[in-house]
Amino acid sequence: MNRTTLALFAAIATLVVAPLAADAAKPPKSPGKLTLAATPNPVKYGRSVTLAGKLSGPNNGGKVVNIFADPYPFSDVGFTNVTSATTNASGDYSTTQKPTVNTRYYARQAGEQSSVVTVLVRPAVSLKLSDYTPKRAQRVRFSGRVCPQHDGRSLSIQRRYSTGYKTIRKTTLSDIPGSNCSSYRKTFRVYRDGRFRAVIVGSTPSHRDHATGRSRSRVADVHN
Repeated sequence: MNRTTLALFAAIATLVVAPLAADAAKPPKSPGKLTLAATPNPVKYGRSVTLAGKLSGPNNGGKVVNIFADPYPFSDVGFTNVTSATTNASGDYSTTQKPTVNTRYYARQAGEQSSVVTVLVRPAVSLKLSDYTPKRAQRVRFSGRVCPQHDGRSLSIQRRYSTGYKTIRKTTLSDIPGSNCSSYRKTFRVYRDGRFRAVIVGSTPSHRDHATGRSRSRVADVHN
């Protein structure tokens, strides 16, 4: 076989193989994909979170999407089907849940599965002062509740400074008989105007079931 014949065969092989290689390099048509997002996140204890997403791809309307949850303590085999939602004509779906502890969620529709979303739950913390217009150096009682119950946990009373909030006092949460909440109280002298809040720190090694909870701030207007 001469060189001219070899060159001809090589050219023919190139024409045949090139389209096959090009087809192999193309990704397959993307199947429908399922997304999931949570709003708000973190969510305050006792309130609902909206779990919503979209099923993309053809024929994505009227499909039942199942929502699976794994509350703290998390486990790879701990997910259970907690609710479902049906996609609209555009493939969008939405439902609500009211988690009581930090909870992981994912959505599934037939062979499609979303990524896992972790919803953090903040304890509901209240704060009130026995006197919002105290005299200088007057003793003021700071009190409130934390829900759900966290008896024995430490709670911080914080004051706002130009650089941010700083802890000025600490106290321990106490049991409220017949309630799912804990209470606290701390009394100390207030010498000048200030903005205060109560904080229970979460997501620590000994307290991973909830995120950090903060009360609304309260202002003490001190006078002589």
